[in-house]
Amino acid sequence: MSEKYTIAVIGAGGKMGMRVSNNLVKTEHTVFYVENSPAGQERTREAGRELTDAAVAVADADIVVLAVPDLALGAVTADLVPQMKSGAVCLTLDPAAAYAGLLTTRDDVIQAVAHPCHPSIFLQRETPEQWADTFGGIAAPQDAIAAVESDDPAMKALVEETVRSIYAPVIDVHFVTIKQLAQLEPTLVETVACMIGELLNEALSEAINTMGVPEAAARSIMYGHTQVALANGLRGDNPFSDACLIAMKYGRETIIKDDWKKIFQDDELDKNLAAMLHLDEIKR
Repeated sequence: MSEKYTIAVIGAGGKMGMRVSNNLVKTEHTVFYVENSPAGQERTREAGRELTDAAVAVADADIVVLAVPDLALGAVTADLVPQMKSGAVCLTLDPAAAYAGLLTTRDDVIQAVAHPCHPSIFLQRETPEQWADTFGGIAAPQDAIAAVESDDPAMKALVEETVRSIYAPVIDVHFVTIKQLAQLEPTLVETVACMIGELLNEALSEAINTMGVPEAAARSIMYGHTQVALANGLRGDNPFSDACLIAMKYGRETIIKDDWKKIFQDDELDKNLAAMLHLDEIKR
């Protein structure tokens, strides 16, 4: 780190706000912690951090980190963005509200979004702490994705330094557009990957509770074969057998709709995000 910044964390006592704050407190940046809820305020104070009024915190901040739920971002940015100094960065931690155009913006305030990738299933973990950190931001290294609506290298550097700090330890920060980040999160990782994870758990439950397979046996074969399936499917580590390919074809034809790839279309992304944000539709 070659430069120190002033950072304001809004929602510092919430679930993500605490994760962000726990990492920022380890840096040499000047950090202001803002929290409105009594429970969040108590958590912040118990962590040994001093609370600051929002207006004071954002007035001189180089970057304002909005660690608040998507549904609150419209009201929060309407209140705080007008109070930010010219040339500052407003950073949200999820692309949905930014992509949907729900945020208050200013021509002289840079809009940015960042999201953690979480530790890779292929990460070479070396300590018990890294194995225990499945979410990231504590011990296991992870990548992060960021989008910055500015061509100024200094703004990109500010965002990257902040992202590396709040999601530490970070290996790489990959820069995309806000729309591309929305296509990754939720479509690629929540609509597809997280749904498949839930489906795996439902299938495991069927094997145990409906088919009567002993739970220990079902979990062992599911956990091991999930690793093999992901390694083979995503990296081609050890090609599937001919018999397995036949079973996979049966599964695809039985479970997957033929038109499933429509979820990557813009209108489907808008429908997905509208549902997530409790909107009738996303207007552009």
